[in-house]
Amino acid sequence: MKIHIKKGDTVKVLSGDDKGRTGKVLKVEVSKYRAFVEGVNLVSKHTKPNAKHPQGGIIKKEASVHISNLMLVDAKGVATRIGRQRNEKNNLVRYSKKSGEEIK
Repeated sequence: MKIHIKKGDTVKVLSGDDKGRTGKVLKVEVSKYRAFVEGVNLVSKHTKPNAKHPQGGIIKKEASVHISNLMLVDAKGVATRIGRQRNEKNNLVRYSKKSGEEIK
């Protein structure tokens, strides 16, 4: 299965507790088909005091979301499906199926 989302893309959540929210993709785990999205699917992590967090305590952190629950948002801010096609330089690029524009 080909993954349609890359690190740095803006995505919209399609289902779950954060349905309708948008955010930037921080990391993609290709082998598990999951992605970490900024500000989405926050979980509480209990930490002991350490150099990074001298006080310790409860830290909010993003958990992964399955790729099937995410949809790419194009430059116009509209959630869209994507396709792949060759451009003038014969490179394979992603494009928005709604607007037909190339996704950078």
